[in-house]
Amino acid sequence: MTTDVDALLRDIALRLRPRAEELVAPLVTSMREHVPSVWAHDDLTDLATESAHQHITTVIQSLERDAALADVHAPPAAIDFARRLAERGGQITELLRAYRIGHATALAMVQREAARLVTDPQLRDAAAARLTAVSFDYIDHTSEQAVMAFQRARDDRLQKRLMVVNEASQRIGTSLDIGRTAQELAEVGTAHLADFVTVDLLESALHEEDTPPAQDALAVRRIAQHPLEGCPQGVPTGHTHSFATKSGPAKALAAGQTARHRITTDDIPAWLTDSDTFKRHLDDFGTHTVLLAPLWARGKPLGIAQFFRHRDAAPFEDDDLLLAQEVTSRAAVYIDNARMYTHERATALALQQSLLPDRVPRRGVVETAARYLPSSAGAGVGGDWYDVIPLSGARTALVIGDVVGRGLYAAATMGRLRTAVRTLADIDLMPDELLTHLDDVVIRLQHEEGQDLDEMSATCLYAVYDPVTRMCSLASAGHVPPAVTLPTPTGNRTHSLQTHFVDAPIGPPLGLGGLPFETIQFELPEGSLLALFTDGLIESTTRDLGIGMTQLLEVLGEAGHPLEEICDRLVRTLLPSRPADDVALLLVRTRALDASHVSTLELPSDPSAVAQARTYTTDQLAAWNLNDLAFSTELIISELVTNAIRYGQEPISLRLILQSTLTCEVADTASTAPHLRRARTFDEGGRGLFLVAQLAANWGTRYTREGKVIWAEQLLPGASPAGTTSS
Repeated sequence: MTTDVDALLRDIALRLRPRAEELVAPLVTSMREHVPSVWAHDDLTDLATESAHQHITTVIQSLERDAALADVHAPPAAIDFARRLAERGGQITELLRAYRIGHATALAMVQREAARLVTDPQLRDAAAARLTAVSFDYIDHTSEQAVMAFQRARDDRLQKRLMVVNEASQRIGTSLDIGRTAQELAEVGTAHLADFVTVDLLESALHEEDTPPAQDALAVRRIAQHPLEGCPQGVPTGHTHSFATKSGPAKALAAGQTARHRITTDDIPAWLTDSDTFKRHLDDFGTHTVLLAPLWARGKPLGIAQFFRHRDAAPFEDDDLLLAQEVTSRAAVYIDNARMYTHERATALALQQSLLPDRVPRRGVVETAARYLPSSAGAGVGGDWYDVIPLSGARTALVIGDVVGRGLYAAATMGRLRTAVRTLADIDLMPDELLTHLDDVVIRLQHEEGQDLDEMSATCLYAVYDPVTRMCSLASAGHVPPAVTLPTPTGNRTHSLQTHFVDAPIGPPLGLGGLPFETIQFELPEGSLLALFTDGLIESTTRDLGIGMTQLLEVLGEAGHPLEEICDRLVRTLLPSRPADDVALLLVRTRALDASHVSTLELPSDPSAVAQARTYTTDQLAAWNLNDLAFSTELIISELVTNAIRYGQEPISLRLILQSTLTCEVADTASTAPHLRRARTFDEGGRGLFLVAQLAANWGTRYTREGKVIWAEQLLPGASPAGTTSS
């Protein structure tokens, strides 16, 4: 019986060989019906047909030679079909279903042929049993080989996908610049997915606005695009355009899902036809598919990326959609980070600029110029600040400071400290005492912020220049000392300059508490140049600190240039590129009040000195052609000198200063100060300082190492109140 079965199978094989092509058609038809997804791809269709033909040929040849089908290798087309199915993102169940359907169909065809050749039921059944056994062996063996090929190809595809995603993670988001991040997404897209990539962001997202439901169109801006050489380009980068609400991009963005669209000459999506030139280029280059990948981050739509293909004949597959979705979802987070950072940076910068002086006050005793340069986009806005504060007695306070940290918090803290410095300067404290009080302010702010936040810290340099004595008093809280250029006059011309850093002790930064600050005093000849700056001006990751300090001194040592020009030179020399840290720079050129503008009288602690002081004042005002101020000034001098004699201690001195205002000062060595009070109807005293407050534009008390000074300022005839000095 075995011999008869072998002979029958050989006979069947010989009869089927000429009809092999005919047998392929029903096999393919059956597979097309039961595994339709395979036929969505032309290359898979061709391989499936070739695979069926090679399977039939292999089985027929094995039956003719009496070979064991279990030892036969899967046909090459079957292996290629398994690999290509994996590369197209197919499932292994589709591969096994194709084998099962093909096996059942082929077995049925061979059994029908055996039934036509044999009338003996026993032989027919034996042949059917043999065919079933060997066919199952064949299918088991060849399908195992195909599955192995499928898994290897799938692993390679997944590995490639992981490599692309990993590359995207490394290449996208290298900076906090929106345009740069979007451009990186476009470049990664052309490297692995498409021939041309565009990135459009919603105008509402760029301006930090809530996105309202679109009525007619979505307004977007082309942020980036990257074509391979020769690819067409549509909307220029930086230009605004729109997508209709029913267009493919608008639908994909609303759904938050990637989508693909076929492009043919007769069917170009409407959103791509706004430009006739771009439409013609799409046709000329043979662009056949566009993949739309919406950019969503933190539950909000940001924009959409479009991927075009024309060189690669294969359309975008499901796996391409998944890869594009994974890459763009990561890019969207980076873009959103950059967008939020840009918005916060702009807000912090606007806040910082609003808190800095609109213009540096120009007073007769000092000439000033200043610069503030925000850091590069990656570093964030810091808390650097400067200030110039007019003080009593024609003096000027110079401030430079730096708050540790970045962003809105640093800018807001800077504003609070600048306000505190101005408030403390108003009571005319010595520099070391002012920094001590400012240190207390920072510590108090630390406690108010709570324990969860990092401790607030800042540096500050506070200096006071007196044009009468030409002395500068200075104290530092962790801040770099200023640089000074001293003129060495020869006749009436400047012959040479001496430039150096002020040898001043640097106290602890603000916020540590309990540590002392020290005030130093040094003389600044008229025409001296004082440079106050934050460390970002001289420190750099690409330059040694010593080189920066040397370059600063070299630029300051160039005589004869206006301050504005010196500021520009310092910036060009020390900051050739955008600084990594905020930079604040304040230049001050000193002037002096000569004897013709200052008059001093020493007074005894005797009531008769009041009349002497009045007479002296009247004579001096006549010399200054200020007779119009004689009456009010006499009243002010009488009250101030009377208070000094009654409540103060010798020595007592009177000083008159003529500058933009007329300042009357009375100094004594007592530490107690008079207070303004309201006198009752029958009180004999208590009205003096009230009169001073009414007659003077400003008045106040400042304390010195030797005692106190009570001063009062009056506007000169014809002067505007806007020009008064703030106490």
